[in-house]
Amino acid sequence: MSDNTFDGERFAGRVAVVTGAASGIGAAVAKRLIGEGASVVGIDVAADALAVLEKDLGERFVGATADVTVEDEVAAAVAVAVERFGSLDLAFNVAGAARGGMILDLEESDWDFTVDLVQKGVFLCTKHEARHMVANERACAIVNVASLNARVPMMGGSPYVTGKAGVEMFGKNAALELSPHGIRVNTVLPGLVDTPLVAGVTGWEPLLNGFLERIPMGRPATPEEIAAPCLYLASDDATYITGTSLMVDGGWEISNYPDVMKLVG
Repeated sequence: MSDNTFDGERFAGRVAVVTGAASGIGAAVAKRLIGEGASVVGIDVAADALAVLEKDLGERFVGATADVTVEDEVAAAVAVAVERFGSLDLAFNVAGAARGGMILDLEESDWDFTVDLVQKGVFLCTKHEARHMVANERACAIVNVASLNARVPMMGGSPYVTGKAGVEMFGKNAALELSPHGIRVNTVLPGLVDTPLVAGVTGWEPLLNGFLERIPMGRPATPEEIAAPCLYLASDDATYITGTSLMVDGGWEISNYPDVMKLVG
């Protein structure tokens, strides 16, 4: 596990945007970026949680409240990076949530909510982040967070797996289109991570055990263990990596996925 010690100079002078920054993986990414010298604009719908982070992380962190499925709000929030810190070098598109159900009973509104948030949100954020990056004389990087479920189906999770699969392929297409502008785009695919989003899994032992049986490493990841590879892909150690997908799942993909519907009854 991460020992939470950071290289305070790796991102010195860089400016980053992090969506979903108020909790979980997004918060871990934002905190580590600050710890390694970056200035960060954290984007989330949770204004109160962003305000707490502003107090905790200091003047190099600014919260911007926005819904990543609404283009005008995305454009305004991303622009805060340039307005406040003068440029935009790095972006981490983490925001996500899900509503699920079996296909025969799934509500259209639940499909739209999930796919819009996890897939359309990444498109809108990438679009407006890249527009600012094109004007930057330095090489830039975008890291999108998809999921193990981009490749592994889940009973009752068709909107989520579809959206996350789209995120992975969108990242490859964005890498192709943005490479001439000096912008690298890569995707991280986490497995089970101990965040508020999956509290329903980690907080119920029978269901958690059903998941852990499929994970060779035998435990969920911490948010910090996902933040670390995200930052690697954005760093100067990865300057010849673009359009790739990095599975960070404790070996889950080489195992198999539990029948969640049987586990929940």
